[in-house]
Amino acid sequence: MPSPKPAYTRILLKLSGESLLGKLQYGIDYKTTAAIAREIKDVHDLGVQIGIVIGGGNIFRGYRGTEEGMDRVSADQMGLLATVINGIALQDALEKLGAITRHISAIEVKAVAEPFIRRRVVRHLEKGRIVIFSAGTGNPYFTTDTAAALRALEIKAQVILKATKVEGVYTADPLKDKAAKKFHTIRYMDVIKRGLGVMDTTAISLCKENNLPIIVFNLKKQGNIKRAVLGEDIGTKVY
Repeated sequence: MPSPKPAYTRILLKLSGESLLGKLQYGIDYKTTAAIAREIKDVHDLGVQIGIVIGGGNIFRGYRGTEEGMDRVSADQMGLLATVINGIALQDALEKLGAITRHISAIEVKAVAEPFIRRRVVRHLEKGRIVIFSAGTGNPYFTTDTAAALRALEIKAQVILKATKVEGVYTADPLKDKAAKKFHTIRYMDVIKRGLGVMDTTAISLCKENNLPIIVFNLKKQGNIKRAVLGEDIGTKVY
C-alpha cells in the first residue's frame, strides 16, 4: 500500500524537557526518549522534513534559579545548557534508529553541536536530515517556545507542532479543573487575551505576525505526531 500523504512537508516540532522524563522526577528516561524518537522517525519516513526545538525543564529551569536568588542571566544560561544535554540524548536515540541527524546549538559548544547557520540548516533539511535545535535563541529572558517560533520561521516550516501532556488548548488547566473545555480551533489573539499559556506571548505574536499555525496535541498518545502531520483532526489548531 502507498504511504499516506502528509499535510505538511516541513514541520517544527516543539518538545518540552519534561517529555523526556517518563516516570522519573528528574533527568532523562531513555526508554521514553527512544519511544519519542521512534515516532519522529515514523514521520520522517513519510518524507517530511523535521526540525525539533527541545526544552530543558527536566534538568533545570531558569526561573527556579531566580526564585532561589540566582542572577536571571546566569540561571537562564544554565537552562540553555540543560537543553543541549537533552539534544544530545534525543540525537543518540534517533541515530540508533538509523536517522541521520544534526544537532544545532544557539550557543557555541563545538564539541557536541554545530552553530546555527540558517542556510546550512535548511540544506540539512533538504538532504533529509533531522535537525535538533538546542540552547533556545541563545539569549536569556527568551523561552524555548519563542525559540520554536523563531526557528520555524527561519526554516520556513509550515506548522509548529507543540507537544504537551494534554489533548489541546482548554479554557483552563484540565489537569486542575475538570470543567475545563477544549477548543477545536482558537485564534492567536484569543490565546493572548485569555492568557491561556499555550506558548508565551512573544512566541504567539511571532506566529500571528507571520500566519504560522500551531497545533497543540497530546504527546502521550502513541502516533499523535504522525496524525498531526497527516492532517487528522487532533488537538487544537491556533491560527
